[in-house]
This record gives sequence, structure tokens and C-alpha cells, in this order.
Amino acid sequence: MNPRSLIASIHDLSAAAIAWMVAYALRFNFDIPPTFADAMLRNLLWIVPLQGLIFHRFGLYRGIWRFASIPDLRRIALAAGTAGLALPALLLMLQRLNDVPRSVLVLQPILLVLIMGGSRFLYRAWKDGQLISPRQFDSEPVIVMGAGAAGSALLRDLVTSRRWRVVGLLDDDPAKLRLQLQGVSVVGRLDDVARIAAAHQVLTVIIAMPSATTAARRRAVELVVNAGLKVLTVPALADVLSGRITAAEIRQVELEDLLGREQVLLDDDGLMGQLAGKSIVVTGAGGSIGSELCRQIIGFGPRKLVFLEQSEFALYSIGQELSGQSAHCVVGDVKDAARMGAVFAEHQPDVVFHAAAYKHVPLMECANAWEAVRNNVQGTLNVARAALASGAREFVLISTDKAVNPTNVMGASKRLAEMVCQAVQAQRSTTRFVIVRFGNVLGSSGSVIPHFRKQIAKGGPVTVTHPEIIRYFMLIPEAAQLVLQAGLMAARDAEGGRIFVLDMGEAVKIVDLARDMIRLSGFSEDEIKIEFTGLRPGEKLYEELLADGEATLPTPHPKLRIARPTDIPGEAWLAELEDWLAASWRDEAEVKAGLRRWVPEYRPATH
Repeated sequence: MNPRSLIASIHDLSAAAIAWMVAYALRFNFDIPPTFADAMLRNLLWIVPLQGLIFHRFGLYRGIWRFASIPDLRRIALAAGTAGLALPALLLMLQRLNDVPRSVLVLQPILLVLIMGGSRFLYRAWKDGQLISPRQFDSEPVIVMGAGAAGSALLRDLVTSRRWRVVGLLDDDPAKLRLQLQGVSVVGRLDDVARIAAAHQVLTVIIAMPSATTAARRRAVELVVNAGLKVLTVPALADVLSGRITAAEIRQVELEDLLGREQVLLDDDGLMGQLAGKSIVVTGAGGSIGSELCRQIIGFGPRKLVFLEQSEFALYSIGQELSGQSAHCVVGDVKDAARMGAVFAEHQPDVVFHAAAYKHVPLMECANAWEAVRNNVQGTLNVARAALASGAREFVLISTDKAVNPTNVMGASKRLAEMVCQAVQAQRSTTRFVIVRFGNVLGSSGSVIPHFRKQIAKGGPVTVTHPEIIRYFMLIPEAAQLVLQAGLMAARDAEGGRIFVLDMGEAVKIVDLARDMIRLSGFSEDEIKIEFTGLRPGEKLYEELLADGEATLPTPHPKLRIARPTDIPGEAWLAELEDWLAASWRDEAEVKAGLRRWVPEYRPATH
């Protein structure tokens, strides 16, 4: 028995003796006759060892007092009840229950439960700081917005916090007003945050509303920020309930919290059938979308997952994160047809996700235009042909909304890559090709969000190209999940060559994103200025998800629609395109002239 268990055992044996004597005292109104007092002390020689044996048999010393809970109290009650039955039987055999009042046999187990259970819970309350504790006066008072499951989990975790002390809860549900959660009262509505914070000298508010709508979370943040308070939030409730993280892992509110979107419902059974035990290749595996695809795919148990990446560091990073028997790291450039053929011949993929691309609009617009075309178009053709030669069942091209009525080289090259896939599909190939088209993803490489963060960290200004520029945004995991879902639909599509358009929700003004990020960083627009710099080369005010000649059809998934263009290029078109791509170098003017020829809807932007 370890020292802690020994101390607990001595405590419980003492409790048994005290309960026995207090039961006698209560029976005789604290005036025990000498005869009964002698019998009381004499019987302790039998009572204490018997009850100690029962306590050990019920495992009372396997628990930790610091975390005493209802199961511990249940074991104590069962042990005391068993002792309450065994004790009269023992005394009956020894002395026919002479000098033992019947009421003492009833009172003793009740008192024993109160003493043993009460001491454990008092110890836990003391360790948790729920009794008088010096840290209650040192910790910072906070208000928690949200009196639901997330708020309850947060309060449980904050019980032991030396930093925070919750002084009240806020919730808009009138039925919860003045009720208590984990001993903390619901003191008002969300609108009352400024008044209640002033009354309790609160400087920080924690928003515990992960399951609320985006509009509700945005409103809560605005109320806190407008009150001049610091705003924090909790992790997603699903992460807390799954045990991956705790509610006490409080963090700053990120832009993603205000642009949150509804959870994607995946056909897990279908994806398991498509990916489990299969060989999968992901090109551009070290990029934002490619790496997230790898994270999602590996959860379905593929036989082989090939990370194909040109960047050594990016490949090393994703390889280290997802290392395992099924992971294979391959360095390769999609522009190298021979390398693609060799890789695909070796790994014989069943499904290919082609995410490798140059996608930074200004960088690809002028001096790097031919590199954008070679990587995005020639690279797609190389990977597509390697997939065909190796017998891949599905090929998924990651495209962009900038491919619709493109005004820049990057968008036009991605539109041309879409057309390449459709032309290859039209050759009656056994591989089913599908294109997935979506807008910007938050936090991706080249995204405006990290750029804004750096500018705010330097004290500003935050630069926005135009006050009216708008973009569609979605989260990286959501984009990857919908790409997988589109790939599954391609596997069930007898025709192939379709373009899937993701539901991007409402378009967002970039200047509004900048304002939100400034406020969430604890600054005002007077402290961090916003400057407008003018549209960059190839940039347009708004992005589209459909070209003028395209129509959409619904799919079984609410966030996916099918866009079917009117004209699909054929073999002669593809052969002519290959001749154009065969040049070793073309300058910007030649590239844009060629793109206007191959992509009729391409209209280079002028600024």
C-alpha cells in the first residue's frame, strides 16, 4: 500500500470508530450510561477491523481524493451498507446484541457515509479552490458568454485555474436567467456585457458558443469589442467532447470563427469504399490544400498514400506529420513527364488528386507567365497521361474560381487545365476525370489573411487593393472534404469530365475582413490604418464560380453542384495545344496572346 492509500485507510478506520461513538451519543442524547459506554468501547475491537476489511474489498483506496466523484460516493455507500449488515450479524454471534441499541446499528452506517464521503469532497473542493483560497483574490475576473454545454465544460476546466475566476455567465435564453451552472450564476443577456463587466471590474470576456451560428458569434464579438474588452474563445465543442483538447485551452478569436461555415456532411461509407485499401497519389502534397487532403485521406486507411511534391521542405514537413507504413514521400516536378510516368508506374494509383499548381495571381501575371502555363497546363496534362497509363480509376483536378471568365494568366491557365482534363476524358479513357472549382481558402499560402496579420503586428497600415473588392472564402478542411466528396461522385459517374462547383456561401468584402482583424487584434481603425493601393496586375473586383455559357445541376450533396460547359474540346484541339506548349520559352505577350486563343473567355485585365 502506497503512503497516500495508507493515510486514507487510517482516515476511514478512524471514521468508522467516530461514527460508532457518535451513534451512541445521539442515541443517549450525549449522556451515555457507563454500562453502554464500556460496551461501546469494547465492541470497537471487532467493528473497526471488520469495516476496514470491507472497505478494502470494495476498492475504496483505488480512487484519488483529488478527483473524488459520484462513483466514489457510490462505492462508499455500498461499503457502509454492507458493513451495516455484517456488523449486527457479527455482534449477534458474539454477544447476542447485548448492550447494543438497535438505533445505533441504523445510525452508524449513515454517519459513516457522511464522514467518509464528506471528507473526500471537502478535500477536492479545497484543492479545486472552491473553498477559501488565496488564488481567488489573485486571479483575474472574467465573464463567460454562453451557458450551454461548452460553457459548462469550460467552467469545469477553469475550476483549477490560477489565472481566471468566472464572476458570471451571459446567455440570451430567458429561461436560464438567474440559474446556476457549475455554481456560477447566469447574470444577464449578451447585451448586458458592458454593464456587468463594469460592475465586476472585468477586462476579459470568454465566448463559449462554438455551436452557435456565425451571425451569433459575430454579434457576441462585436458586443465585447465595442465595450472595450478583450475577447477570447474556446475550442470547437466537438474537439472538447472527443477529448483531443480541453475547454480550458482558451485562445484569441480568429477570423475563421466569424466566417465559420456549416459542418460538411460526408458519405463516410462511400469514401471508405473508394479510399480504404487503395493506392492514392496527391500532387502538391505539401501545399495548403494538398496537405489537408493527405490528412483527410489517411484517416480512411489507404494501402498506399503517395505525397508527390516539388518542394523538399514542404514534402519533409507533411511526411514527418503523417509518417507511417502507408505514406510514401516522392520528390517530383509535374512538368517532368518522364518522372511522372515513372512514379505512377511504380505506385499504380487507383485515385489521383492533382493539387500542384502555381496560383499567386500577381506573381504569375508578367515575367512568370510562361512558367504558370507550363506548370498548370503542361503539368496537368503530364499527370493526366501518367494516370491513364497506370490505369487510375479517378483523377480529381483542383481548380479555382479564377478560371471563370479569367482576367489573369493564373486563372486562364487553370481554365486551360480544366479543358485539358475534359479533352482527355473525351478520348473515351477508362479513367474518370472530375474538376473541382472553389474560391479562396482561409490560411492558405498566399492568402490575404496571413498578410494582414503581419501588417497588424508591425503596427500597420493594412493594405487593401480596392474598397469594393470581394472574394469567396472557405476553410481548408471544408475544401478538402468537399474535394473528396466530389471525387466519390466522379467514381459513380459513368460519363466523367464534369466540373463540380462548391457552395462558397456569401461573398465577403476584403476591407471588412481587414476591419474585423484589426478589432480582433485589440486595435481600432484610428490606431491601425487601412490604405487602398489599387488593383494589382490581373486582379478583378469580384470572382465568379460559373462562366456565362455554363449551367448548373444539383447533386445529392447540398454543397456541390455540377457545371457543364457547352463545348468540350477534342483530340485535334489537344494535339494543337501540345505543339504550342512544346516551346521552351515564350514572353508575356506571346503567352497572353496564346491564352486568348485557347481560352476564348479570357480577357486580360488592364489597370
